[in-house]
Amino acid sequence: MSVDPMVYETQFFGFTPQTCMLRIYIAFQDYLFEMMLVVEGVMLKKLDGIPGCKISPSEIRKCTEKFLLFMKEHFDKLFAKMEDVLLQLVLNIPKNVLLPEDKVQEQYPCSKEEFQALQDELRQLQQQYREEVAVEQALQTELEEQKVVKAELEKILQCFDELENICRVHGAGNFKESFALLTQSSKKLQDVLKDVEEKSKKLKLHDQL
Repeated sequence: MSVDPMVYETQFFGFTPQTCMLRIYIAFQDYLFEMMLVVEGVMLKKLDGIPGCKISPSEIRKCTEKFLLFMKEHFDKLFAKMEDVLLQLVLNIPKNVLLPEDKVQEQYPCSKEEFQALQDELRQLQQQYREEVAVEQALQTELEEQKVVKAELEKILQCFDELENICRVHGAGNFKESFALLTQSSKKLQDVLKDVEEKSKKLKLHDQL
């Protein structure tokens, strides 16, 4: 079988010419085997009808295998010649022929250096695209986090509004002022509690002495 990759022919036909030839070879070979089995069966029937025939079926099989080997050797030689003809004259695209889908290469030819430059530019654009996608994903994540924070802030503001409404209903005045006074009172209470704890420690220490 030919080892030429025949890439252009594969592009045109949709299959490799070597694969086509291999399938043809297998089909012919299978047909040869089937034909020899039929011939063997006919010979066995003919010999079975001859009185006193001393040729056994195993001897017929040996003769069939020898003849099959002889036929296969000649078939391989003939097929090799047929393969060369088909690959050169039937399944081969001449070097001066350009496929329709490759016409654009004829209109806009480029050198290896230009092609390499385009490849480099393409890689750079792909890298930039990946970076932009990563930035967009980070921004999307931050936006989702901001939405969560905003929702929590809205809950807190709603809670403050409800507290202010409660204060108004019970005549507590402005909620912000009440909250400020409550904070101051809480701080004074903490200071008093701290002072009491310090005095209590001093008294305990005095009792121990």
